[in-house]
Amino acid sequence: MNPLKKLFKQTFVYGLATVLPRMLSFLLLYVHTDVLDTGSYGEVSKVFAWFAIFNVLLAYGMETAFFRFFHSEEKKNTVVSTSLISIFCSSILFLILALLAKSPIAIFTNIDEVYIKYVIYILVLDALTIIPFAWLRANEKPIKFALIKMLNVVINMGLSIVFLYWLPIIVENDLSSVFKSIYKEDYQISYIFIANLVASAVTLLLVIKLYFTTSYIFDKALWKKMMKYAAPVLVAGIAFTINEVFDRILLDWLLPPDIAESEIGKYSACYKLALFMVLFATAFRMGVEPFFFSHSKSENPQKTYAEITNYFVIIGSVILLTVIVFIDFLKKMFVPNEAYWEAMPIVPIILLAAFFLGIYHNLSVWYKVTDKTRYGAFISIIGAVLTIIINIVFIPSIGYVASALATLIAYGTMMFLSYYFGKKNYPIPYNIRKITFYFSISLVLSILSFYVFKSNLWIGIPLLLLFLGLVYKMEVQTLKKIFIKK
Repeated sequence: MNPLKKLFKQTFVYGLATVLPRMLSFLLLYVHTDVLDTGSYGEVSKVFAWFAIFNVLLAYGMETAFFRFFHSEEKKNTVVSTSLISIFCSSILFLILALLAKSPIAIFTNIDEVYIKYVIYILVLDALTIIPFAWLRANEKPIKFALIKMLNVVINMGLSIVFLYWLPIIVENDLSSVFKSIYKEDYQISYIFIANLVASAVTLLLVIKLYFTTSYIFDKALWKKMMKYAAPVLVAGIAFTINEVFDRILLDWLLPPDIAESEIGKYSACYKLALFMVLFATAFRMGVEPFFFSHSKSENPQKTYAEITNYFVIIGSVILLTVIVFIDFLKKMFVPNEAYWEAMPIVPIILLAAFFLGIYHNLSVWYKVTDKTRYGAFISIIGAVLTIIINIVFIPSIGYVASALATLIAYGTMMFLSYYFGKKNYPIPYNIRKITFYFSISLVLSILSFYVFKSNLWIGIPLLLLFLGLVYKMEVQTLKKIFIKK
């Protein structure tokens, strides 16, 4: 099979595993913004921001290290068992220490201690699934991966709907109902975390078999090599997470207390409308990361890597313009409460930032396959520093707009730095003219649609069709060679 055809097939399946659950989670966005006011949703968003940071700390780069050594080591079982033991021990240690220190954690994060308990348990359950999910990806079992990921979100969404919609109605209409014993008023935020906790527990049960079927061997020398490889990945992961979610925490710290959570709520809800680009970039990365390692020793892998980036930019350009054209329709569909719409101007900025991040992930292949992950850490740190500085300087004057601009500038800088260093250390023949052409046309048409014609569909749709026609005319022959040629 053509390697690109195989990649697109795997990316499509991983895309389903990523896109469908998060598309379902769009229903959660609808439920949360419909049930919660902007302040309560801001509190939930703040909790999930800290959640993301601790997720990275508990993974400490072991997933990427697992891929690297699973494909390079002959004794694959040793890689699996060493990784499982490492993650299990660190997760249990975290559980004990976090439960003992939950009060100081609550004070430091400005989060209610009741929510802290839920977060600790969810973090540990999710951490224990890291290696089993990585094992599924490394063994090219995307269907099982996708089904489990989708089930996680279905459970989460289903319980959220039950707790936030059905339970209050049942209790109100039937005071003798058995459900009255589990219903509490003004408990919506806790219900959201309980739903998440149950979903995480079921997910672990579905992948826990690997823990019981592995022949355990802890290879200390291998573990040290994995940790050495993972350390820069951890630093990069923390920096990435700062770029993605730390703005919510800084908004909480830098805005007046009486408006902070409401502003965070508006910003977070509209930020999620850029999720279509994030989903595409994430699905592509999940399909392409194992591909990068498995093809790094093939003949002329640089040419294949360049082609992959070309098609990422083409598809990303289409997604950018499509979301911008239909943005008014999307906001009414997924964020029904008009109180949140004040933050809509940040959506194009976040979309473009997510596009830059996706390009960066494709460009980052050079330091992953050459074991120079320190460059990834260095680039990510620069992005994180930019994010923090821009937010601190400008949040007091322009609020969450500063956070959106900081995200765009950080990811754009990271993208250019990765290209610059990659060109010197592992030259890949990217078709810069083609990439610039598609990106520029998409960006200009997006600006016209959103800023000039104010998201008028009668103008936006023809602009989108014009761009799609251009892509089809220029790429149809190449695509036929990839997908039709046997």
